[in-house]
Amino acid sequence: MGSRTRLVGGIAVATLALGALGAAGAVAAPGKPGESRYTSGSSGVGDAYFPYAGNGGYDVQHYDLDLTYTPPGPDPAPLVGEFEGVATIDLVATQDLDRFNLDLRGMDVHALSVNGKPAASVAPPLAGAEVDGAAYWHVQDDAARVWELTVQPRPKLKAGQQVQVVVEYGGTTTRPRDIEGALYGWVTQRDGAMVVSEPEGSMTWYPVSDHQTDKATYSFEITVPEGKVAVANGIQPKPEETADGWTTWYWDAPDQQASYLTTASVGDFDLRDAYTSGSGVPIIDAVDTKLTATRLATTNASLGWQVDMIDFFESKFGPYPFVAYGSIVDNDSVGYALETQTRPVYSTQASEGTVAHEAAHQWFGNAVSPERWQDIWLNEGWATYATWMWNEEQGRNTAQTTYDNWYAPARTQAYWDLQIGDPGELGLFLTQVYNRGAATLHALRLDVGDDAFFEAAQLWVERYDDSAGTSEDFQAIYEEVSGEDLDDFFQVWLYDQQKPPATWTTP
Repeated sequence: MGSRTRLVGGIAVATLALGALGAAGAVAAPGKPGESRYTSGSSGVGDAYFPYAGNGGYDVQHYDLDLTYTPPGPDPAPLVGEFEGVATIDLVATQDLDRFNLDLRGMDVHALSVNGKPAASVAPPLAGAEVDGAAYWHVQDDAARVWELTVQPRPKLKAGQQVQVVVEYGGTTTRPRDIEGALYGWVTQRDGAMVVSEPEGSMTWYPVSDHQTDKATYSFEITVPEGKVAVANGIQPKPEETADGWTTWYWDAPDQQASYLTTASVGDFDLRDAYTSGSGVPIIDAVDTKLTATRLATTNASLGWQVDMIDFFESKFGPYPFVAYGSIVDNDSVGYALETQTRPVYSTQASEGTVAHEAAHQWFGNAVSPERWQDIWLNEGWATYATWMWNEEQGRNTAQTTYDNWYAPARTQAYWDLQIGDPGELGLFLTQVYNRGAATLHALRLDVGDDAFFEAAQLWVERYDDSAGTSEDFQAIYEEVSGEDLDDFFQVWLYDQQKPPATWTTP
């Protein structure tokens, strides 16, 4: 994520009362000897920062999202959109399943089926209570930040079984907020929607296992009023189609993708797709037609660097990992840019530094995602450091000069108190994660040398591509390549609550 550094006051997160999820996460009683033991998939993957994000018991393979959206229109109409969706979710059960969960926030479920068999809508049962037949229920607790759609398929699911879940849903869209209070998810705008879902905002617009450890491929059919443009991840497999005052836009994202990196932004966009990178990556930009002349000039100049940026980062980090690249530049603002996969979203304009930052995220954050949200520095530190490298490539400050400029000023103890290797859910996007994260990488580069530094960077992307890794995994890669014991280095730079030494040499 770019330019999202906000100081946030303390927020108390409510603890979910016992039983509020009904039997969503309950474990079935043991069967008789010799019988199969069916259990409920967990209502979260156990991420310490977002315990109810994602779900257990299955692995999603593909999401097909058929969406219809009507924006609010100009003042004085209420800032509320109309939304209907059909999500077809292909998944594989990873255990014998009695029940499983999906994440869905702020939407009403109209109908649900599993492998073509309809399920009945029921009230959330008390914990441990039995529910007869195929059923689903939906718990939405904003105070506790719990939004769980529980599905009880019948017959029950066997481990390894291919499963297709179809959810018909909809409602009105507004402007949801994340745990810090920032806009995220499906953010309604007068002329459309900005869709930026980090860290767990995809559930505001489709039913999902909303954690980056369950990546999947995507396809989109987005129907909007004629004249509007809908832009999602990947490429257009066929041209848009218009009939009866509506236009349907088709997008296909065939690469593995974390849920928070999905987008389906809607607006008055000029869609541009006339150029490719040096390695043949098609670049598709969507630029709001309402940008001011000054912002449009800045945006055009900045987007003009995308080809060179992709080429430069490929020379350092290895082949570009996805089917396409580009941008969505919206005249409206959520206060930050986001590295949505293949097509980052920018607020009000795209600047050169932010474009470089989001381009680097395609390797660091998108191809390889953080297995835990506490490892966010692996996203933001790398994207920030890559921007330092880009500036040096353009004849501006060297990475060393930028590091020195970061290191030199006196800072309060509060700055050093934040552990970038575990910043807390309210510290994910604070400036230390970005800049101390980048400085950590520069110090590591000085310690292990350029050859080992870039060899390990490419190995990190290669080994964990389409997946996720931890800080410990990252350290192991650098120890493997450099032959050094880096325990002390990473302890000091990621966790010690004091200013690190200006230079570091591992014995």
